[in-house]
Amino acid sequence: MTGPSKTTKAARAKPPARKRKAAAEAPRRPLRARIRRWVLRCALACAALVAAAVLLFTIVNPPGSIYMASESRRLGGVSHRWVGMEEIAPVMARAAVAAEDANFCLHWGFDMEAIRAVIEAGESRGASTISQQTVKNAYLWQGRSWLRKALEALLTPLVEIAWSKQRILEVYLNLAEFDEGVFGVEAAARAYFKTSAAQLSPMQAARLAAVLPAPKSRSAAEPSAFVRRRAAAIADGAETIRGDGRADCFTAGS
Repeated sequence: MTGPSKTTKAARAKPPARKRKAAAEAPRRPLRARIRRWVLRCALACAALVAAAVLLFTIVNPPGSIYMASESRRLGGVSHRWVGMEEIAPVMARAAVAAEDANFCLHWGFDMEAIRAVIEAGESRGASTISQQTVKNAYLWQGRSWLRKALEALLTPLVEIAWSKQRILEVYLNLAEFDEGVFGVEAAARAYFKTSAAQLSPMQAARLAAVLPAPKSRSAAEPSAFVRRRAAAIADGAETIRGDGRADCFTAGS
């Protein structure tokens, strides 16, 4: 028997002329449409990654923050030890909220009343809530760039939906800077008062909260007159929110 002829092989290798002509005449997808499709795919991939990161930190503790890593490189190391909410004195949680975000239990991530007050007063300071600060510490970087603010604004509602208020406050207290190279309330309690976060007294908790948000220029162990006044006001505020129910979302029953 003789093998298939060269003509037969060529016929099998090439598609019919009719199909080749149709493929050649088929219009290519416009460049703009291809770019739009690529951008959409990238956006969906980024959204999926963000959602995964938000959900991950509901059950896994963040290993630290970008700022913490930067300070560790600069200082040759930092002091930090994660503790669960059950290992933090309830008065410390109330003091932090009284100092930084008294309406923490009442808002959905943004304190619109505080924002309006800042705008009406024409002040340059922000009105960041504990939720916003937690998002910045857990996912973003320091600074006042519009990009960071935009990402913070996008992530904060997602965190409010996925995390409990108690979880938000737990992450905040564990990532906040309380002194140069001292991150988290456990490390701060040991550095300032030689005790644990669970054993903090009301005044010690108030003094720790009083160094926020300027821990490098304030001291809880050797407080200035300003820090003493601020700590006294925070201690009063912590008792106020305990009595009026504004602490129930994170210390219910405590």
